[in-house]
Amino acid sequence: MDFEKKLNRLEEIVHKMEKGEMALDESLKLFEEGVKLSRDCHKQLTQAEAQVKKLVGFDAEGKAITENFRVEE
Repeated sequence: MDFEKKLNRLEEIVHKMEKGEMALDESLKLFEEGVKLSRDCHKQLTQAEAQVKKLVGFDAEGKAITENFRVEE
């Protein structure tokens, strides 16, 4: 399942749980699914972040000069 589908499913789970109309067993199953989806999404974001580079210029031959992108905190 791709990232967007995982995120959409996670949102569905949150909405269902917020209603508070499910039995405990169903709530626990959805909670477990949500935790797994959350971990998967976090892992994918971390991997994507590691691949992002920032273009800082070009060398004399016209090749791109990049550096790792870091979000300022």
